[in-house]
Amino acid sequence: MNHKLLLLAVHLCLAFYLPAQQVTLTIDQIKAITQDWKGERFPDGRPKTSDRLLNRLKNVSLEEAWGYLRNKGYQNQFEGDWMVIRPDSVMVGRAVTAQYMPMRPDYDKLIKDKGKLEGRIGPTNSWPIDVLKDGDIYVADSYGKVADGTLIGDNLGNAIYAKSHRGVVFFGSVRDIEGLEEIVGFNGWIKGYDPSYIQQMMLSGINVPIRIGRATVLPGDVVLAKKGGIVFIPSQYLEDIVQNSEFVQLRDGFGHQRLREGKYTPGQIDQQWTDEIKKDFLQWLDTQKNLPMTRKELDDYMKERNW
Repeated sequence: MNHKLLLLAVHLCLAFYLPAQQVTLTIDQIKAITQDWKGERFPDGRPKTSDRLLNRLKNVSLEEAWGYLRNKGYQNQFEGDWMVIRPDSVMVGRAVTAQYMPMRPDYDKLIKDKGKLEGRIGPTNSWPIDVLKDGDIYVADSYGKVADGTLIGDNLGNAIYAKSHRGVVFFGSVRDIEGLEEIVGFNGWIKGYDPSYIQQMMLSGINVPIRIGRATVLPGDVVLAKKGGIVFIPSQYLEDIVQNSEFVQLRDGFGHQRLREGKYTPGQIDQQWTDEIKKDFLQWLDTQKNLPMTRKELDDYMKERNW
């Protein structure tokens, strides 16, 4: 191995093994693991995806988001089988991740000592809450522990909602479920409820890569949570997923209307459109008063795609 390769290997080892001595990844480490994001970032390094796109994401189905990511090679971004506090609601936001593990005293002491030096206060399960921003979702892997694995109750639930105006995704459990239900706007996707309090668990990292069931989640990933499950979207694909879904909805709306009118046959609508149908579609768009995107966004989208 030449000198430059050796230095690179040492640098990579330091970059990714230093988290054993720190609570959260550094800004540069978060940028490194989310390097495909080219937009604005939060001070902690996480991708700062658009609030406007997050709001539009609510209308994207789980299947559309899942299918798009599968086609991009991301086959492990969905997790289902949740207990949902408000199952008829949709929750979207940016992930603040946290990793919990079964208690090991020496490592737990290391994390707590480092947290003390960083000025963190209170029990470790409150530390991820302290870093939440408006639009964030507290996403934690607590390895499916239910009894004695309750990460929050209604006190921490109120703190979470006050800071993020969202809720939680826990591969684990909560307590005080009735109190959490009383927090207007708060929601949670959890694996169970238990009246016990957290025991024999330790926080091992904040804003680190985590596993949520079948999915791998990075800090700053976009969360699309519905009653059927959750899709964790890499930040760089948010805009395209939203626009792709909105275009498909417009295309389907046009096609359904023209089929009801008898203007075209199903075979004409379901295959590559002719120039005549494309022209008709553009004229139809001019009659639509509530487009999901701006007309410029739509025109730019259609220029780049074979529709």
